Amino acid sequence: MAVNAARALAGARTCFVGIGLPSTAANLARRTANPGLVLVYESGAIGARPTRLPQSIGDGELADTADAVVSVPELFNYWLQPGRIDVGFLGAAQLDRHANVNTTAIRTAPGRPDLRLPGAGGAPEIAAHCGEVFIVLRHTPRSLVRTLDFVTTVGHGTGPGSRTRLGLPGRGPTAVVTDLGILRPSPDTGELTLTDLHPGATPAGVRAATGWDLRTAPSPRTTPEPTPQELTALRALKSAGAS
Repeated sequence: MAVNAARALAGARTCFVGIGLPSTAANLARRTANPGLVLVYESGAIGARPTRLPQSIGDGELADTADAVVSVPELFNYWLQPGRIDVGFLGAAQLDRHANVNTTAIRTAPGRPDLRLPGAGGAPEIAAHCGEVFIVLRHTPRSLVRTLDFVTTVGHGTGPGSRTRLGLPGRGPTAVVTDLGILRPSPDTGELTLTDLHPGATPAGVRAATGWDLRTAPSPRTTPEPTPQELTALRALKSAGAS
Protein backbone atom coordinates (compact mmCIF):
# COMPACT_ATOMS: atom_id res chain seq x y z
CA MET A 1 0.00 0.00 0.00
CA ALA A 2 2.71 2.50 0.98
CA VAL A 3 4.86 1.64 -2.01
CA ASN A 4 2.06 2.02 -4.54
CA ALA A 5 0.94 5.26 -2.93
CA ALA A 6 4.51 6.54 -3.24
CA ARG A 7 4.67 5.48 -6.89
CA ALA A 8 1.52 7.49 -7.60
CA LEU A 9 3.49 10.64 -6.73
CA ALA A 10 6.14 10.04 -9.38
CA GLY A 11 5.05 12.93 -11.61
CA ALA A 12 4.08 15.50 -8.97
CA ARG A 13 6.03 18.66 -8.13
CA THR A 14 4.28 19.58 -4.89
CA CYS A 15 2.26 17.53 -2.40
CA PHE A 16 0.12 18.72 0.52
CA VAL A 17 0.66 15.91 3.00
CA GLY A 18 -1.60 14.52 5.70
CA ILE A 19 -0.17 12.82 8.78
CA GLY A 20 -0.15 9.02 9.06
CA LEU A 21 -0.23 6.81 5.99
CA PRO A 22 -0.16 9.79 3.56
CA SER A 23 3.01 11.08 5.22
CA THR A 24 4.63 7.65 5.02
CA ALA A 25 3.86 7.42 1.30
CA ALA A 26 4.96 10.98 0.52
CA ASN A 27 8.26 10.65 2.37
CA LEU A 28 8.87 7.29 0.72
CA ALA A 29 8.23 8.90 -2.69
CA ARG A 30 10.89 11.51 -1.97
CA ARG A 31 13.36 8.69 -1.28
CA THR A 32 12.41 6.59 -4.31
CA ALA A 33 10.06 7.58 -7.13
CA ASN A 34 10.37 11.38 -6.87
CA PRO A 35 13.44 12.79 -5.07
CA GLY A 36 12.52 16.36 -6.08
CA LEU A 37 9.03 16.25 -4.58
CA VAL A 38 8.24 19.30 -2.45
CA LEU A 39 6.36 18.29 0.70
CA VAL A 40 3.97 20.83 2.19
CA TYR A 41 2.46 20.35 5.65
CA GLU A 42 -0.57 22.10 7.11
CA SER A 43 1.46 23.72 9.88
CA GLY A 44 3.19 25.93 7.28
CA ALA A 45 6.29 23.84 6.50
CA ILE A 46 7.16 24.08 2.80
CA GLY A 47 9.82 21.80 1.33
CA ALA A 48 10.11 19.69 4.47
CA ARG A 49 12.71 16.90 4.36
CA PRO A 50 12.14 14.99 7.61
CA THR A 51 14.70 12.37 8.51
CA ARG A 52 11.97 10.32 10.22
CA LEU A 53 8.20 10.11 9.99
CA PRO A 54 6.69 13.16 11.73
CA GLN A 55 4.31 12.43 14.59
CA SER A 56 2.05 15.38 13.84
CA ILE A 57 1.89 18.50 11.68
CA GLY A 58 3.46 20.32 14.63
CA ASP A 59 6.50 18.04 14.81
CA GLY A 60 9.61 20.22 15.05
CA GLU A 61 11.36 17.97 12.52
CA LEU A 62 9.22 19.52 9.79
CA ALA A 63 10.19 23.10 10.61
CA ASP A 64 13.85 22.17 11.15
CA THR A 65 14.15 20.59 7.68
CA ALA A 66 11.86 22.88 5.65
CA ASP A 67 12.89 25.38 2.98
CA ALA A 68 10.45 27.83 4.54
CA VAL A 69 7.91 28.01 7.34
CA VAL A 70 4.98 30.35 6.76
CA SER A 71 1.85 31.14 8.73
CA VAL A 72 -1.17 28.90 8.30
CA PRO A 73 -3.26 31.74 6.78
CA GLU A 74 -0.51 32.38 4.22
CA LEU A 75 -0.22 28.69 3.39
CA PHE A 76 -3.94 28.35 2.73
CA ASN A 77 -4.63 31.76 1.19
CA TYR A 78 -1.54 32.05 -1.02
CA TRP A 79 -0.36 28.50 -1.73
CA LEU A 80 -3.37 26.21 -1.50
CA GLN A 81 -6.46 28.16 -2.55
CA PRO A 82 -4.91 29.64 -5.74
CA GLY A 83 -4.14 26.10 -6.97
CA ARG A 84 -0.36 26.07 -6.48
CA ILE A 85 -0.29 22.52 -5.04
CA ASP A 86 -0.34 19.61 -7.49
CA VAL A 87 -1.46 16.77 -5.21
CA GLY A 88 -3.22 16.56 -1.87
CA PHE A 89 -2.63 13.30 -0.01
CA LEU A 90 -5.26 12.37 2.57
CA GLY A 91 -6.27 9.51 4.83
CA ALA A 92 -9.81 8.59 5.85
CA ALA A 93 -11.72 6.82 8.57
CA GLN A 94 -14.64 6.21 6.21
CA LEU A 95 -14.90 6.54 2.43
CA ASP A 96 -17.97 6.16 0.23
CA ARG A 97 -18.38 5.17 -3.41
CA HIS A 98 -17.87 8.76 -4.62
CA ALA A 99 -14.68 9.21 -2.57
CA ASN A 100 -16.26 11.48 0.02
CA VAL A 101 -14.40 11.29 3.32
CA ASN A 102 -15.39 11.09 6.98
CA THR A 103 -12.81 11.95 9.63
CA THR A 104 -15.24 13.49 12.15
CA ALA A 105 -17.45 10.90 13.87
CA ILE A 106 -18.60 7.29 13.52
CA ARG A 107 -21.94 6.11 14.84
CA THR A 108 -21.78 3.32 17.41
CA ALA A 109 -24.66 1.31 18.89
CA PRO A 110 -28.01 3.05 19.57
CA GLY A 111 -27.94 4.95 22.83
CA ARG A 112 -24.17 5.23 22.83
CA PRO A 113 -22.20 8.36 22.00
CA ASP A 114 -20.57 8.60 18.60
CA LEU A 115 -16.91 7.70 18.24
CA ARG A 116 -15.21 11.08 17.86
CA LEU A 117 -12.35 11.39 15.37
CA PRO A 118 -9.74 14.14 14.83
CA GLY A 119 -12.06 16.14 12.57
CA ALA A 120 -11.61 18.05 9.35
CA GLY A 121 -8.37 19.97 9.79
CA GLY A 122 -7.39 21.26 6.38
CA ALA A 123 -8.78 18.29 4.45
CA PRO A 124 -11.86 20.04 2.97
CA GLU A 125 -9.68 22.85 1.58
CA ILE A 126 -7.05 20.40 0.35
CA ALA A 127 -9.64 18.32 -1.49
CA ALA A 128 -11.22 21.46 -2.92
CA HIS A 129 -8.16 23.24 -4.26
CA CYS A 130 -5.31 20.82 -4.99
CA GLY A 131 -4.92 19.79 -8.61
CA GLU A 132 -5.88 16.25 -7.65
CA VAL A 133 -6.20 14.17 -4.49
CA PHE A 134 -4.89 10.75 -3.53
CA ILE A 135 -6.43 8.88 -0.60
CA VAL A 136 -4.83 5.99 1.26
CA LEU A 137 -6.56 3.71 3.78
CA ARG A 138 -6.93 0.09 4.77
CA HIS A 139 -9.61 -1.81 2.90
CA THR A 140 -12.38 -3.09 5.20
CA PRO A 141 -16.19 -2.93 5.12
CA ARG A 142 -16.00 -0.56 8.09
CA SER A 143 -13.84 1.94 6.21
CA LEU A 144 -15.28 1.69 2.69
CA VAL A 145 -18.96 2.18 3.44
CA ARG A 146 -22.23 2.61 1.57
CA THR A 147 -23.16 5.76 3.52
CA LEU A 148 -20.86 8.00 5.54
CA ASP A 149 -21.83 8.72 9.13
CA PHE A 150 -20.61 12.28 8.57
CA VAL A 151 -19.37 14.03 5.43
CA THR A 152 -16.18 15.80 6.43
CA THR A 153 -14.60 16.26 3.01
CA VAL A 154 -16.26 16.25 -0.41
CA GLY A 155 -14.68 14.02 -3.01
CA HIS A 156 -17.02 13.68 -5.98
CA GLY A 157 -20.20 14.50 -4.04
CA THR A 158 -23.12 12.63 -5.53
CA GLY A 159 -21.47 12.11 -8.91
CA PRO A 160 -20.66 14.05 -12.09
CA GLY A 161 -21.21 17.78 -11.81
CA SER A 162 -21.18 17.89 -8.00
CA ARG A 163 -17.79 19.57 -7.71
CA THR A 164 -18.71 22.20 -10.30
CA ARG A 165 -21.98 22.99 -8.55
CA LEU A 166 -20.14 23.37 -5.24
CA GLY A 167 -17.47 25.60 -6.78
CA LEU A 168 -14.58 23.20 -6.09
CA PRO A 169 -11.84 23.92 -8.67
CA GLY A 170 -9.59 20.86 -8.26
CA ARG A 171 -10.14 17.49 -9.96
CA GLY A 172 -10.84 15.84 -6.62
CA PRO A 173 -9.80 12.27 -5.76
CA THR A 174 -8.21 10.49 -8.71
CA ALA A 175 -6.85 7.43 -6.89
CA VAL A 176 -7.64 5.55 -3.69
CA VAL A 177 -4.82 3.24 -2.65
CA THR A 178 -5.67 0.47 -0.19
CA ASP A 179 -3.88 -2.63 1.03
CA LEU A 180 -5.80 -4.68 -1.56
CA GLY A 181 -5.60 -2.55 -4.69
CA ILE A 182 -6.25 0.81 -6.30
CA LEU A 183 -9.66 2.36 -6.97
CA ARG A 184 -10.23 5.17 -9.46
CA PRO A 185 -13.39 7.18 -10.20
CA SER A 186 -15.32 6.32 -13.34
CA PRO A 187 -15.33 9.23 -15.82
CA ASP A 188 -19.04 8.64 -16.44
CA THR A 189 -20.40 8.23 -12.91
CA GLY A 190 -17.66 9.44 -10.57
CA GLU A 191 -18.05 6.14 -8.72
CA LEU A 192 -14.93 4.37 -7.52
CA THR A 193 -13.94 1.37 -9.63
CA LEU A 194 -11.34 -1.29 -8.90
CA THR A 195 -8.65 -0.84 -11.56
CA ASP A 196 -5.56 -2.44 -9.95
CA LEU A 197 -5.00 -5.41 -7.66
CA HIS A 198 -2.00 -5.94 -5.42
CA PRO A 199 -0.35 -9.35 -5.80
CA GLY A 200 -2.42 -12.03 -4.06
CA ALA A 201 -5.66 -10.02 -4.00
CA THR A 202 -8.69 -11.04 -6.03
CA PRO A 203 -11.68 -9.05 -7.33
CA ALA A 204 -14.02 -11.20 -5.20
CA GLY A 205 -11.94 -10.58 -2.10
CA VAL A 206 -11.88 -6.83 -2.68
CA ARG A 207 -15.65 -6.72 -3.25
CA ALA A 208 -16.20 -8.69 -0.04
CA ALA A 209 -14.17 -6.07 1.84
CA THR A 210 -16.22 -3.18 0.43
CA GLY A 211 -19.45 -1.84 1.92
CA TRP A 212 -21.12 -1.30 -1.45
CA ASP A 213 -21.41 -3.24 -4.71
CA LEU A 214 -17.98 -2.31 -6.00
CA ARG A 215 -17.56 -2.07 -9.74
CA THR A 216 -14.50 -3.71 -11.28
CA ALA A 217 -12.63 -2.87 -14.46
CA PRO A 218 -12.94 -5.61 -17.12
CA SER A 219 -9.28 -6.61 -16.69
CA PRO A 220 -7.79 -5.17 -13.48
CA ARG A 221 -4.04 -4.71 -13.64
CA THR A 222 -1.73 -6.31 -11.08
CA THR A 223 0.59 -3.87 -9.37
CA PRO A 224 4.31 -4.75 -9.53
CA GLU A 225 5.84 -6.24 -6.41
CA PRO A 226 7.77 -3.75 -4.25
CA THR A 227 11.41 -3.67 -5.27
CA PRO A 228 14.22 -4.37 -2.78
CA GLN A 229 15.18 -0.68 -3.01
CA GLU A 230 11.64 0.45 -2.15
CA LEU A 231 11.39 -1.95 0.79
CA THR A 232 14.79 -0.92 2.11
CA ALA A 233 13.82 2.77 1.94
CA LEU A 234 10.48 2.12 3.64
CA ARG A 235 12.02 0.09 6.46
CA ALA A 236 14.72 2.70 7.01
CA LEU A 237 12.12 5.46 7.13
CA LYS A 238 10.05 3.62 9.74
CA SER A 239 13.00 2.53 11.87
CA ALA A 240 14.36 6.09 11.99
CA GLY A 241 11.50 7.11 14.25
CA ALA A 242 11.19 3.88 16.20
CA SER A 243 13.38 5.05 19.05
